[in-house]
This record gives sequence, C-alpha cells and structure tokens, in this order.
Amino acid sequence: MKISRFFSLVNTQAKMNLKAEASRFILSYLWWIIEPLLFVLVFYLVFEVLLGRGRGDFLLFLVCGKVPFMWFQKSVVSSSNSIVQNRGLINQIDMPKAIFPYVSVHEALYRQWAVFLVLLAFLAFYGHWPTIGWLWILPIVFVQYLLILVCSLLGALCVSFVRDVKMLINMGMLFLLFASGIFWDVHDIASPQSRELLLTLNPMAYLLDAYRQVLMYDSFYDMSHLLALGFVCLTGLLILHWVMHVSGKAIAAKVVNS
Repeated sequence: MKISRFFSLVNTQAKMNLKAEASRFILSYLWWIIEPLLFVLVFYLVFEVLLGRGRGDFLLFLVCGKVPFMWFQKSVVSSSNSIVQNRGLINQIDMPKAIFPYVSVHEALYRQWAVFLVLLAFLAFYGHWPTIGWLWILPIVFVQYLLILVCSLLGALCVSFVRDVKMLINMGMLFLLFASGIFWDVHDIASPQSRELLLTLNPMAYLLDAYRQVLMYDSFYDMSHLLALGFVCLTGLLILHWVMHVSGKAIAAKVVNS
C-alpha cells in the first residue's frame, strides 16, 4: 500500500471513529472541552481548596505537566490494544496491521488540540499570555507525537503476541505518572548526574519540562536533546513499521487464533 493511501485511510478511519463516538453522547464533541475542564476543576479543588498548595504557579505547574502526559497515556494505552480489538476485521480483510495503532494515535491527536486550547486558556488566566516564543512548543509536540507512535506500535505488537503485556503497560503508565516530574520539578534533583540520567532514560520527563520552560518561564529547552530524541524516535518508528509489515501474517494468525 502506498504511503499516501495508508495515511489517507488512517485519517479517514480516525475521523469516522471520532464521529461515531461523539454520536453516542448528548453533548457530542463538547466532551473534548468538558473533559479537560473537569480535570482542571478536580486539580483546583484538591490542590487549591483542600490542600492550599495552589498558591503561585503550583496548580499551573501541575496542569502543564499532566495535560501532555494524558495525551501520551491515552494514546499508548488505547493503541496497544487496537490490533486485538479489531481481530474480527483482521479475520476478514488482509490489510496492514499497523493501521490500527496509527488510527488510535490519530484519534487522540484530534482530541488533544481541544485539550491544548484549554491549557492555553488556563495559562492566560494565570497571566501567561501567548508570545512569539510559544511557537517553540511545536517541535516539542512533533517529537512527542513521534514518541507516542513508537510506544504505540511497540505496545500493539507486543500485546498481539502476549496479552499480558497490556497489564504491564498500565503499570508502566502509573510508574511514569510519578517518575516524569508531573507533581515535582526535575530541577529539584540535587545531583546533576541523576537529573541528566532521568531526562535521558525518561523522555516524558524531558518533554514535560520543555513544555513548562516555554509556556511558564518564557525560557528555552535543550534543543540538542530534543533533536537527539526526535532522531531516536524516528529511527525506532521506521524499524517498528517495517517489523509490523513483514510480520503481518504472523500477527494476524496469533490474534485471530487466540
């Protein structure tokens, strides 16, 4: 299948799935906005009202970390089970198995634009108005998208052969929730060596910090680190895409017969 046709099919299927999902709810597409607003409200009630820790930029610090992490978490978790969920279709039609995780990631990408709009409104509420420097979040978004694709394809491939991997992915997301600097600042780590090791081994910790540097502190992130991460993700994506292409029949046989 040609690349253009492949991504056209992914885009069309993602839009159809989103439309079908929205039709099941009374508020339809408004849930794309309502869900992150409710999420921010929960953070406000817990950290501002109950704990009194929302003073200053702490609440904004949490939201700037949690919103991008939710994109990563929801995309990878849903994509990892995408091939298994479509085993009925796989049993009927011979098609590239990579389409299914790509569609799931693309669905999450469409939803994320609405979530980012809520984040920008929240930043404005705290007095952080958009500047030309905010354009530097675009490379961060692109690299995170590549990271999501890599983790999604890897997760979908592994779950296709070993269903138990799905449980490990859920546990891994819980670990990353506390190890990526969402509730604490990576710069509070006293040892420079330990901090650099965390940012290297946990790409999400680096990306969340990069978002905050641009949006909250009007600062700049380590571009060389971002370029290196982008290169690794792009290389991994090409390899995984090829692996799924050549093992398509094995994936289909395992998914359909299990």
